[in-house]
Amino acid sequence: MYYKFSGFTQKLTGSAPAAALSPQGLKHGTPAESPTMIFATPTKVVSEAGSTVEYMGANRVPDLQKLFQTSDGVPIHLKRGVPDRLLYRTTMALTVGGVVYCLVALYIAAQPNRK
Repeated sequence: MYYKFSGFTQKLTGSAPAAALSPQGLKHGTPAESPTMIFATPTKVVSEAGSTVEYMGANRVPDLQKLFQTSDGVPIHLKRGVPDRLLYRTTMALTVGGVVYCLVALYIAAQPNRK
């Protein structure tokens, strides 16, 4: 016997095999038309830009690949210099501070009530 969930009674009820395999009236299907590509469109319409299509900025990926793939002994999360060091040290300080705060809160919570 096949069962399906009844939205009205909030219980399982007996049903036909077709209704049990496609619950709540959902049917398998394909969309009528394919969705448009979002990231493949240029920033300017071809008719506005003439025959050339310009994008927002220069491609910086090859430069960043050269920077991150050099083997100079610096960890990958510190390769870009001072901003990375600042973010790393801030994150570490907040992490240590959070651990200390949690330990103090646990110590205070473990103390018996004094009335």
